[in-house]
Amino acid sequence: MKPKAKPDRQEPKSSPGETPSEATSYTRKHLRWGWWSLLVFLSAGVILETLHGFKVGAYLDVPNATRRLMWTLGHAHGTLLSLVHVAFAVTIPHLPPGTFKKLKTISSCLIASSLMMPGGFFLGGAVTYGGDPGFGIFLLPIGAFTLFIGVYVTASCIPSKVS
Repeated sequence: MKPKAKPDRQEPKSSPGETPSEATSYTRKHLRWGWWSLLVFLSAGVILETLHGFKVGAYLDVPNATRRLMWTLGHAHGTLLSLVHVAFAVTIPHLPPGTFKKLKTISSCLIASSLMMPGGFFLGGAVTYGGDPGFGIFLLPIGAFTLFIGVYVTASCIPSKVS
């Protein structure tokens, strides 16, 4: 007799009223979002390095220091938030039954922050006013708040004791 093979992936637990497919769909959604956005923001980093390598004045000249800072921060935050999505996707199967109702809130908050934070930096650097970023930077605090909520709700779902 052959020993039973272990499954490659762990199916999320469910409780009455919720189906494992809901949790699985959120897992897949955030894995897709994380990996594709990681590709986008790493590509943005390559573009920024290219601008730097070819000494493009619109990016490197002293009057454009604010633009350079905003775009670098947009790239860095976007890359980090992409990894947060992957970490969240890996966390979902380990959440206790009954917490899957909160997945929609967490998912919405993480996606909103992944759009608003890097977007605020990139838009803030697109048009600058002297040493100040453009109006797009006002997306940043909203994105930071939604990130805080998403992380807080995720952290509060993880039990402190093993049952």
